Amino acid sequence: MTGGAPEAGAPAVLDHLVYATPDLERTVAEVAELTGVRPVRGGSHPGRGTRNHLLGLGGGAYFEIIGPDPEQPAPDGPRWFGIDALTGPRLVTWAVRVTGIAGRVAAARARGYDPGDPVAMARRTPDGGRIAWRLTPPGAGEGLGPLSPVSLAPFLLDWGATPHPSGSGLPVLPLVSLGATHPDPGAARAEWAALGVRWPGEPVAGGPAAQLTAVLEGRHGRVAFGRGAVAV
Repeated sequence: MTGGAPEAGAPAVLDHLVYATPDLERTVAEVAELTGVRPVRGGSHPGRGTRNHLLGLGGGAYFEIIGPDPEQPAPDGPRWFGIDALTGPRLVTWAVRVTGIAGRVAAARARGYDPGDPVAMARRTPDGGRIAWRLTPPGAGEGLGPLSPVSLAPFLLDWGATPHPSGSGLPVLPLVSLGATHPDPGAARAEWAALGVRWPGEPVAGGPAAQLTAVLEGRHGRVAFGRGAVAV
């Protein structure tokens, strides 16, 4: 992946995939049944109305299952990742890990692409610890805001001094492949170039709508996650 002024830090790499759902507990149970591995609880996102469960993907990346948190009051606005409008689980976007996120945003804007202003977030871990990070709003760079159903443009995530979740002993389901379709694959590639990142999957195919599909290696065989999950 590319780097250089005014960007800062190490090259951007795949941080995690986001599998959003309107019913977190049900989806976690489905993933466990299909893969033979139960995702572990991550934590709640205060003020966002969401919480997550996690699986490792290998290579320092992870798989996030995110949905409404019934223990939080309703957030002031819609939940990120279009969760409030979902009728079932869906692989909605991906994140890249960067250092010097402000420089990354400035570089993207200089190339004609605005990924949005970085937002500070934090959550408690199941063992009582606290992790914090900064990220650009998912989907913001496409002008669709956080309600975009699927975004091929990744959001940027800077963990700062916080240890990465993939190093916390997550159960691992190796990422076998990552595929995508887009009505204008060239436009998707231009967004990645502006962000200084490289698509980590197979070549993007043309299609009527943006769509992501990840294949993970489960205990019972391979499972594809896109619009829902299915053994393959």
